[in-house]
Amino acid sequence: MKKDNKSAKETIEQIIEGIQDKKGREIVIVDMLELGNSICDYFVICEGNSPAQVNAITGSVEDKVRIECGKKPYAVDGMRNAQWVAMDYGDILVHIFQPEVRKFYDLDHLWADAKITAIPDFDAV
Repeated sequence: MKKDNKSAKETIEQIIEGIQDKKGREIVIVDMLELGNSICDYFVICEGNSPAQVNAITGSVEDKVRIECGKKPYAVDGMRNAQWVAMDYGDILVHIFQPEVRKFYDLDHLWADAKITAIPDFDAV
């Protein structure tokens, strides 16, 4: 059964734009399609430097994906303390961390067998 990769890729593009609109940093896409038995097809992981920025990134991603792709997340968790917010789009999970929490959980390396794509920060280009 082939999944609709085009739709997922378009959604990921909008997620990345939403993150970048609020100056989210250290964006990576973890492609788990080849792993089998994973909880989703993609992780998009990024970070914001404060609870306010993490919440702003979350809102930006939610708005961008809703407006451009017509999708709403099934769930958003972690907004209260905004150290790690997870957004569930079914086949895509978005993780928005504060830097120290991201380093602690190390999701980027937990899925070392997956294809990982780093998106350059705007100020690094």
